[in-house]
Amino acid sequence: MGITWTTDLNTGIEVIDNQHRRIVEYINQLEQAALRRDMPSVGRVLEDLVDYTQSHFAFEESLQEEVGYQYAKPHKAVHEMFIKRVSGYQQRHAAGENVIEALHTMLSTWLIHHIKRDDMAYVREVGVKAQAATQPTQTGGWLGRSLKRFFG
Repeated sequence: MGITWTTDLNTGIEVIDNQHRRIVEYINQLEQAALRRDMPSVGRVLEDLVDYTQSHFAFEESLQEEVGYQYAKPHKAVHEMFIKRVSGYQQRHAAGENVIEALHTMLSTWLIHHIKRDDMAYVREVGVKAQAATQPTQTGGWLGRSLKRFFG
């Protein structure tokens, strides 16, 4: 069963909420490909999901760093563990193992739990700062500041 976005998943930071919605879309696409038993599509969607999620994590981690979130390092460690788990599923899928049901359950459960617990925790602490940091009116905007940080 697909994930339905509900208002209790909104963090109040529009850019983060939009990214979370996109991850939900990928998880639902994964489920649709699995229902069609279209294993090549499952692999492609899984790859896209991992790529997008890693970009989202990098964005979120950079934002947390910029606003001085005190639990940024543990939050990043949670992200790293998630990517490691999903990579394991990717490898098993590539080896021909049917991991779709277990993967979908893990993704759905993890995402909802992560948003409601881990992400909401940083929103309470840095929500206003985070909202301001993502506004393009800030010097260089988030993207410019991040590119400078990542690429000098």
